[in-house]
Amino acid sequence: MNEQKPISHLVAGLIIGAVMIIYSLVVQFSGMDQVKGVPLVGYAIIMAGLILFITLYGRAMNNRVTFGNLFSYGFKTTAVIMLIMIFFTVVFFLLFPDIKEKIFELTRQKMEERNMSDDEIEKGLSLWKKMFWVFTIGGIALVYAIVGAIASMIGAAITKKKPVSPVDQLNM
Repeated sequence: MNEQKPISHLVAGLIIGAVMIIYSLVVQFSGMDQVKGVPLVGYAIIMAGLILFITLYGRAMNNRVTFGNLFSYGFKTTAVIMLIMIFFTVVFFLLFPDIKEKIFELTRQKMEERNMSDDEIEKGLSLWKKMFWVFTIGGIALVYAIVGAIASMIGAAITKKKPVSPVDQLNM
C-alpha cells in the first residue's frame, strides 16, 4: 500500500487559522471591514480549507475511512481554528482598543438609523459594552462551530471512501 502520513488536525487548523489571521488583518487595515459580503469570503476560506484538508486526509488514509472518521477530523480541525481565532481576536482588541470603540460607534449609528430613542440606544450600548467579550467570544465559537460542522459534513460526504470489512477494521 502506498500510504502517506496524514496531516494532523492540529497542523491543518494552524494553517487555516494562519490564513484567516492574515485575511482578517488585510480586511481590517484596508478598510474593507464595512464592505458587505466580506465576512462571507472568510467563511468560504474556512470551508474550502476544511474540505481540502478532509479530502487530503482521506487520500492519505487510502480512502479507508468512514464518514464519521472524516467528519471527526474536520470538526477537530475546526476546534483548532476556533481557538486560534478567539485568541487572535482577544489579542487584537487588546492591542487596538480604538477598533473596539469604532465598533461601538458603528453600533450607535445603526441604532440611530432604526429610529431608536436615546434611552434605548444608551441601554443597548451599555449592555453591549458590559458583555463585549462574552458576545465576541461566544459569537466566534458559535459561528465557527456552525461553519465547521457544515464544511466537515460536505468534506466527509464528497471524499471517496473504500468500504472496509469488519475483519480488516480490527487490524487498522
